[in-house]
Amino acid sequence: MTRPGGAPAMPLEKATIFLPSLRRLLRLLFGYRLHMTVTLASVVGSVILLAIAPRLLGHATDLIFDGVIGSTLPAGISKAEAVDGLRERGQDTFADMVASMDLTPGVGVDFGAVGEVLILTLVVYLASAALGWLGAYLLNIVVVGTIESLRAEVEEKIHRLPLSYYDAAARGDLLSRVTNDLDNLSQSLQQTISQFVNSVLTVIALLVMMLWISPLLALIAVVTVPLAFGATTLIARRSKPHFMAQWSSTGALNAQVEEAFTGHELVTAFGRQAEVEAAFDARNEKLYESSWRAQFISGIVMPVIMFLGNLNYVAVAVVGGLKVASGSLSLGEVQAFIQYSRQFTQPLTQIGSMINLMQSGVASAERIFTILDAGEESADPARPRTPDSDRGHIEFDDVSFRYREDKPLIEDLSLVARPGHMVAIVGPTGAGKTTLVNLIMRFYDVDSGTIRVDGVPSRAMTRDDLRERTGMVLQDSWLFGGTIFDNIAYGDPTASRDEVIEAARLSHVDHFVRILPDGYDTVLDEEGGGVSAGERQLITIARAFLARPTILILDEATSSVDTRTELLIQKAMAALRTDRTSFVIAHRLSTVRDADVIVVMEDGRIVEQGDHDELLAARGAYFRLYNSQFVGPAEVDADVT
Repeated sequence: MTRPGGAPAMPLEKATIFLPSLRRLLRLLFGYRLHMTVTLASVVGSVILLAIAPRLLGHATDLIFDGVIGSTLPAGISKAEAVDGLRERGQDTFADMVASMDLTPGVGVDFGAVGEVLILTLVVYLASAALGWLGAYLLNIVVVGTIESLRAEVEEKIHRLPLSYYDAAARGDLLSRVTNDLDNLSQSLQQTISQFVNSVLTVIALLVMMLWISPLLALIAVVTVPLAFGATTLIARRSKPHFMAQWSSTGALNAQVEEAFTGHELVTAFGRQAEVEAAFDARNEKLYESSWRAQFISGIVMPVIMFLGNLNYVAVAVVGGLKVASGSLSLGEVQAFIQYSRQFTQPLTQIGSMINLMQSGVASAERIFTILDAGEESADPARPRTPDSDRGHIEFDDVSFRYREDKPLIEDLSLVARPGHMVAIVGPTGAGKTTLVNLIMRFYDVDSGTIRVDGVPSRAMTRDDLRERTGMVLQDSWLFGGTIFDNIAYGDPTASRDEVIEAARLSHVDHFVRILPDGYDTVLDEEGGGVSAGERQLITIARAFLARPTILILDEATSSVDTRTELLIQKAMAALRTDRTSFVIAHRLSTVRDADVIVVMEDGRIVEQGDHDELLAARGAYFRLYNSQFVGPAEVDADVT
């Protein structure tokens, strides 16, 4: 792909820094401070209550177990006497366990106390669930709002980007960034951030509870943490490049598909379906490989953490059993600890399972941030100037411009276009014709020199002010999904229906619209389906007519219409050009015979200018161009000789 004028396109830069992008995402989320504060408070409360519940269940187990053991001991004696009796019979281990228990010999299970504990546990679980729901609800608001703001920011950024950015970008990849990547980021945040925060807080809360019950068992449980963290870090580091490759390949594939669909007729006409399919298969295979590797490598995290958790469970169960037998811990405490141990590995497992989603989401965020960080158009002047008149007097004063520093394009160009004049710009491909009108519109800024509009430098005006004075019709007609009326009215949304129809009549749209079943209410798709290429071009010309511009630019605007329609449009343009300046870029020199000034460009320079008869009489560059179209090559060679 090349820029206008032949400048080569530069590939879009891909961001690859994970942590800065993650921190940037978190800053966006914390833009909703109140919501995030309440969310974190809710999640903390939910986690604390969830951590207390197993301890309460352990107390219920102790009440039951103590009652069962108490019922087996002789009634009417104290616990100390029962312990002494057990030791006298040589049951020291059992005596140690009884000594650590809260029981009364001969008294069974206190089901009333057990019921109270179970009811309290149920309340704790319900409160934890309610707080967890509240946190998830608020966090969903934060995520959806953040993505909405980010999408709006991307949309606003797109309108501030210079034309050079779009010249350098593959359109399919750019569309993938603002659609697929944003959607993927939204899904990743919704599926991971709530679970991630909950999992981290759960690990902390459970660790505190385990240390409270038994530091030794807690140490055994914590041993798996650095192992799990190390495995997760190693796997994440290996999967990250594949996630970046996955989304880069997605953008490239979208670009290829968009290009193939847009040029489907051309592909078919040249019989290149096989090459297109081969290119698609190659990119699709590359996407498959990167996606498969990313998912496979990141998917290893969860089974590795589950394996380490199972080893932890076995170790805790064995050591806990010995602790109960020795009387160091109660059965309820061991039960609670085992439950904590299982819960402790669960959030680690969840974190591991979220690694792939986080990697994928942050990879998409990096691609979006690349757009947001791209250089913008230079700012409009703080104190803009407005021309006193609105006549369309355009002056190029020693203008120079180049797309690349090492490749000059337009050098020291001077030109005056007077109000009401038609200025035709002709020359070979790559001479700088389209670049010249792009400079008028400030799609690009000149490197040196000045372009004046009615005496005011264009850089001293706001771009909106400059472009409101200008109507532009391009060779590639652009229509949006809507009615023919809406497409014409796009030139002036305040215009009445009669004004729209008058513009259509002047541009010779009215005659073919009248024969359509729905007339001006005929609905067109984005490709202008339902009307011919020439009719689409006429609609865009009618749009420019309706805008009543001071400066009219037509870039090969009549290339898609027949000769008769072209003559009719030229007559309409002659009426439209009264007290207005028009620039016409044309390769068909028959369309510019009546131009007031014909500018001949070669290699970014004006080599000739004058009217048609003057330039033919000069027998220079224009003479050669003209005769190459209307005279046979042999005759041209003879004349030149």
